[in-house]
Amino acid sequence: MKKAFFKNSISIYLLFLSFGFIQTNETFAADTVFVTSPSQKIKIGIWQDAQLNYAVWHNQRMIIAPSLIDMQVEGKVTMANEKNKILSHRLTQIVSTIDVPVPEKRKQIKDHYHQLQISFKQPYTLEVRVYDDGFAYRIGTSFKDSIVIRNELAKINFPQSASAYIPVVTKRDNVDEYHTSFEELYQLLPLKDVKKEMMGYSPVLVMPDNSNFPKIGITESDLEDYPGMFIGGTADNSLIGIHAGYPAEERLVEGEFPQMVVSKRADFIAKTKGKRTYPWRVFIVAEQDKDLPSSDMVYRLASPSRLQNTDWIKPGNLTDEWITDVNLFNVPFRAGINTASYMYYIDFAKRFGFDRIMMDAGWSDNNDLFKVNPAISMDSILAHSRKQGVKLGMWTLARTLDKQLDSALDRFQQWGIDFIMTDFIDRDDQKAINFHFKIAEAAAKRNIMVMFHGTFPAKGFDRTYPHAVAREGVMGSEYNIWGNKLTPEHDLILPFTRMLAGGFDYEPGLLNNATEKGTRPVVGVVTSPGTRAHQLAMFVVYDSPMQIFSGNPSEAYLEPAFMELLGSIPTLWDETIILDGKVGDYIITARRKGTDWYIAGMGDWQARDVKINFDFLEQGQYNATICKDGINADRYAADYSLTYSNIVKKNDQLTIHLAPGGGFLMKLER
Repeated sequence: MKKAFFKNSISIYLLFLSFGFIQTNETFAADTVFVTSPSQKIKIGIWQDAQLNYAVWHNQRMIIAPSLIDMQVEGKVTMANEKNKILSHRLTQIVSTIDVPVPEKRKQIKDHYHQLQISFKQPYTLEVRVYDDGFAYRIGTSFKDSIVIRNELAKINFPQSASAYIPVVTKRDNVDEYHTSFEELYQLLPLKDVKKEMMGYSPVLVMPDNSNFPKIGITESDLEDYPGMFIGGTADNSLIGIHAGYPAEERLVEGEFPQMVVSKRADFIAKTKGKRTYPWRVFIVAEQDKDLPSSDMVYRLASPSRLQNTDWIKPGNLTDEWITDVNLFNVPFRAGINTASYMYYIDFAKRFGFDRIMMDAGWSDNNDLFKVNPAISMDSILAHSRKQGVKLGMWTLARTLDKQLDSALDRFQQWGIDFIMTDFIDRDDQKAINFHFKIAEAAAKRNIMVMFHGTFPAKGFDRTYPHAVAREGVMGSEYNIWGNKLTPEHDLILPFTRMLAGGFDYEPGLLNNATEKGTRPVVGVVTSPGTRAHQLAMFVVYDSPMQIFSGNPSEAYLEPAFMELLGSIPTLWDETIILDGKVGDYIITARRKGTDWYIAGMGDWQARDVKINFDFLEQGQYNATICKDGINADRYAADYSLTYSNIVKKNDQLTIHLAPGGGFLMKLER
């Protein structure tokens, strides 16, 4: 580690220039502060006049034009103010390694960056970290007393025309636009068409029209005691951060899944302690599309784990009955939310190598976790799960869990439950953010893992609380119940966009598969767009330490070889490599667990041949099990080919054909 301290921006500029950190012909204001990435590919200039400005270059091309940073604190001088001059700067170079207790991509993460810390005349700071794969900044304050933050400005200007993949929020009836389950389709829109009234949640992916410029993923990290950042348009070549106002009043919305909604918002976004740092504004810079899905920049920026011990965290694979509506067949009992059906799921999990089953909505009264469905004997189910060595996971409604938190978690602990899901949060204002911390801390005291549904992406929360093993915040398999919104193109946008902010619970594995013309919503017999192998590949392509198989076990029993392969797929990985990919078109992902490799690929509705180069393997022979689209998968999407004893060696090449909406999975064993 090297540290250097600077009294003014001229000295930092000259020192960077002498070290070779800056190579430029541009002319800057005398008080501009510069910082570059370790490889010098990315350079940032920051200066203060009537506003606080920054600009960014990549390979000496400007990729972000002069843009604005500001924070407005009630009763205080704003951060971007002529009375708030830059006083001092400090430059730090960090080279370290992060050990990951729940490795959804890799067991160790290299953390190498240059950091610039700027102090101002007023009690504000700005911290900037520049990596070779992007940069981030965050504001800090050092006021003595608690403060009220009226707003934060993050305006991002682009020097040329560009488009963005943005999940535009659809406003619900009777609530404001800040109520969302964070389950929208990503739309590719020219920035000029992202109007002022439009708002999406992050991550957002900016695609410059000039292909010589890198893609930029925009999101945030280390979100705590502060509202999440939506991203809106300005009807020009700019994007702007938007925050939900603090909930001044709330009301209960009744229904099957009751939840609290905000009926009135204050004219400020947060009230918090005066001395703290705020969320990182994260910019992931990718020269190639394939650089995006492997990014762990958001994880690097998050606060380290607050758990003393993480050995008890054991995520894995599990089943869920909700999407298929417990529509079992070839069974001697009446299927439904009852004891016999859950015992059937436990036996199925045991047979095919699943760690646990989920008891989803309906196992108890949604408003009272102690009112167990009378068709269910928890004693019998718990005894059978222990006998089979298959654990249980329990669904909860967020409002109910909040009301019964300690007593419910104590009951789960008595039952031997080590994993719960809580659902229907649908907000990310300051109060909703704090709810996640409350639940995570209470669950950790009892060694219970948590999955949050109906909520925003993790944004680094999974580093701070590693037992928060998964998030939803994605339009996933359940949408096949109701309509045809999901497509293979949607599936191929997610790894390059939504996954930038952390893994997600898509719940793949549907066994009724359809061609582009054949997809249709049928309750209880849910059909997925694309091939069977496309669904299988999701278990490797999508990051999630807790992978849920959402298919029908009765159908799965008819194909034991396929299910044995699916059940053997790990959910935690020692290493991840994205071999190739293009946003919305295709992806090929390779992941290693021990000495075994799992390689998976997915494609859009266009049939294509993909080539795999095995140059990443160690020397020696690997035995390959390959599941790929069958010869008739373009007509009958559930058609697949499963072969064994294929020999693969380092530097071999293999071409695999993807049917429309196709995929493949390859398991390599030494």
